[in-house]
Amino acid sequence: MPVVSRKVIVELPAEAMFALVDGVEAYPEFLPWCGGVEVFGRSRAETRARIDIDFHGLKSHVATCNRNEPPEWIHLALADGPFERLAGHWRIRPLGPEGSSVEFHLDYAFSSRAMERVLGPVFGHVVQTLVERFVERADRVKAGEASMPARPFVPAVAPDVPATPLAPAVPPPAVPP
Repeated sequence: MPVVSRKVIVELPAEAMFALVDGVEAYPEFLPWCGGVEVFGRSRAETRARIDIDFHGLKSHVATCNRNEPPEWIHLALADGPFERLAGHWRIRPLGPEGSSVEFHLDYAFSSRAMERVLGPVFGHVVQTLVERFVERADRVKAGEASMPARPFVPAVAPDVPATPLAPAVPPPAVPP
């Protein structure tokens, strides 16, 4: 039953760091083991997504339903994946207008010993290096070498994972001919 805890200080405001962590759509740009992402639903209070892991040809995935309390907390909860248990959080605290303290905590257990033997080393590497990758991304954003993640429209309903819609659809105003 591995537990991972990391705490770092970054030179990015808390709101920006929160957006970076919550912006799963951009993960393939800076997480080398991320083979893809699918967002099933998003609101200010919740993000439901699946992250595909592809590390040296070994593939797996993890889907979470994250409860958000911007800009300070992202609570991680397992929705799908090869785990018996996966829970944790990101805690982001402001340190003045230009910096923040970032804490990552994850507690997980695989669904079987066989899964742990096969995926344990891969997932262990992923979570052990995760915070460092976010620090590198924050540094690149601060230096103007990378942009903040864009959040495209996400459909309200997706297969296998109930979603929370972003907002009700509002028709555009009529334009006279």
